[in-house]
Amino acid sequence: MNRKSPVRRRPGLHAVAAGLVLAVGLGVSSQVPAQASVHASAKTPTAVTQSVAAPKSVTGTHGHAVTRVADFYGAYIDAKGDYAGPDVALAKNLRKHYLTADFAERLAAWEKKNGADGVLRAQNVPARWTVTDNGSMGHSHEVKVTLTFGSGATAQKVKLFVLVERYNRIAAIETTSAH
Repeated sequence: MNRKSPVRRRPGLHAVAAGLVLAVGLGVSSQVPAQASVHASAKTPTAVTQSVAAPKSVTGTHGHAVTRVADFYGAYIDAKGDYAGPDVALAKNLRKHYLTADFAERLAAWEKKNGADGVLRAQNVPARWTVTDNGSMGHSHEVKVTLTFGSGATAQKVKLFVLVERYNRIAAIETTSAH
């Protein structure tokens, strides 16, 4: 409103409006810190959240048997379990690259006899896998691979023992250790 406005201001109404604005303003300002503290505490990570949210890392060493087997199984499982469809050519090339020629022939015979994938010792693809050093054996090295199929109470684990020859080629995959 300006001075030329025909409406006259009432002094009492102006004071009531100012008091209302002040009361509403104080109410909001007193609630903001309370809301901020609630949101801040709700966002504060707990120990459980931190373990889930923590970044995962994988380390390896070039030429090390455990790294070699982990690389093979990771790539092989990805090729076999690709959501768009298994990459048969990649799985075949991985076998050619990582397995000795002699073992590849023995593995093919095992697969024909058992009707399962010899690398996984199963007809399906595991949900998880773990690769662990199992020790040296002369010029070779044994690596334990634990494959987990399914999840929860119905999960089944299969332990495989992978023999890596001195030139980093896989020479055997067995269900029992050579140690």
